[in-house]
Amino acid sequence: QRKKLGNSDLHISEITFGCMSLEADQSNANHLIDKAVDHGINLFDTADLYQKGYNEEMVGKALQGKRNKVLIATKVGNQLSPDGNGWDWNPTKSYILTAVENSLKRLQTDFIDLYQLHGGTIDDPIDETIEAFELLKNQGKIREYGISSIRPNVIREYIRRSQISSNMMQFSLLDRRPEESCFESLKNEGIGVLARGTLAQGLLT
Repeated sequence: QRKKLGNSDLHISEITFGCMSLEADQSNANHLIDKAVDHGINLFDTADLYQKGYNEEMVGKALQGKRNKVLIATKVGNQLSPDGNGWDWNPTKSYILTAVENSLKRLQTDFIDLYQLHGGTIDDPIDETIEAFELLKNQGKIREYGISSIRPNVIREYIRRSQISSNMMQFSLLDRRPEESCFESLKNEGIGVLARGTLAQGLLT
């Protein structure tokens, strides 16, 4: 089953594949992603933060030869600290324009289907962040952009100021806060929701 993601041109499977938990094992990643594609899953979500970029590399290798069947989503905003032992939040335009090139290289693709801001605060240079995403969209390096946030004040600002296609947020039978805080506003503006943590790390299975 496929659904249109918000007002975008992306049609995604109702169940998507979050790649964050993939172990650093290319053979296993290939096996799991092959199975997912065979069963109709077409959206694979990763981030430059995961395993310091290696997760994107694994996903890129696993999806070689399947690019016409799948959609790739990744995230940006966390910059590896100079000593390599942590991450600094950096939602600036200059960083996003640099980071996307590295993600494209690791994913071995010419474009990213959905590029997402990996968090966000109300003190961010939000207009600058939006400028970066719009520029990348105009350049054809990304097809759509969105955010990954559970903060209602941040979500409201992106609804008001930007053309985001989606918001990824924690949502499950154990955490239904988005129903009260965000769903109605997102629906009214035609913005899609990507639910993460829906099985509460397996607790609900």
